[in-house]
Formats: sequence, structure tokens, C-alpha cells
Amino acid sequence: MADTRPQPFVTDLRELHRHAREQRAAGTRTDTAGGELEICLTLLNAVLATQVVCVRRYTRHALCAAGPGFEVVKAAFGRHAREARDHALRIAERIQQLGGRPDFNLGGLMSSGGTHDEEGRTLVELLRENLAAERVAIEAYRELIPYFAERDPTTRRLLEELLTEEEAHAKALQALLEP
Repeated sequence: MADTRPQPFVTDLRELHRHAREQRAAGTRTDTAGGELEICLTLLNAVLATQVVCVRRYTRHALCAAGPGFEVVKAAFGRHAREARDHALRIAERIQQLGGRPDFNLGGLMSSGGTHDEEGRTLVELLRENLAAERVAIEAYRELIPYFAERDPTTRRLLEELLTEEEAHAKALQALLEP
């Protein structure tokens, strides 16, 4: 039976990506203040926020993973947290290269108290939550890559690299869920 409880981190990611889609759509209007670069920076800061959320989620799950077979899952969560942190740093560096300022202040985008429900959750529930979040991130990268294709090929390549790594995360999590 699927876990039907709210998954705050997945909800946070969906909200971040909804906001990014709105910003991308705003970029198609000619009256957009700040120009195309500002929209690109806003989108990249949304990607940065996504990765910070992933670091937080994976780190929390690595710390609370318990039960039969927890060592393998805990190691996977820890590895994914480190890789998400690397993704965040790469995105922040790209934002700076473009003359922007990486925004690590997630403000109201993150669920408050989203970590209190971890106790007593099974490894399968944690794996499913992480897999769902990876799928949301993959969908967002697939949407953003065409946007940056002509506007900023360097950022497009970065997002393609991150997409490949996120797809590998999803495959690894799926493999852990299979008997």
C-alpha cells in the first residue's frame, strides 16, 4: 500500500518548479522588467533551491534510516546528499559567472516542521519519497534545458549533466525498492 501521508519535501519541490515555470513564462513577454538575464538567474536560483531541499531531505533521511538493510539505504542517502550539495555548488558558481547572486535563503518555500514526521517511517517510505522528489527534479530539468538551449548553452550543458546524475539517482532508488 502506498504511503498517503503528505510528503513535505516533494511538495516544496513542486512549488519551487511551479514558481520557476511562472518565471519562465513571464520571460516570453516583452514588458518583463530586468530582461532575459534576470529571468535566467531567477530560474537558476529555483534550481539551486531545489538542490538545497534535496541536500536537506537526503541528509535527514540518512540520519533517520533504520531497520533491516538500513546500511545500504543510509549509504545511498548520504551519497545522494553529497552529490546534491555538489549540484548546488555548481549551480551557485554558474549564477555567479552570469553576474548574479546565489540565493540560499529559501524563505517560505520550505515546509515548516517538515522533518518531524521522520520517526517511525519505514525505509520503503523514505525511498519512495526520495524517488518522487527525484522525478520532480528530473521533470524540471527536462523543462528548463530547452529554455536555455539557445539563450545560454553553457547553462544548458550544466543542466544536462545534472539531469543525467538525477536520472542515475532515480534508477538507484528504484533498484533499492525492487525485491
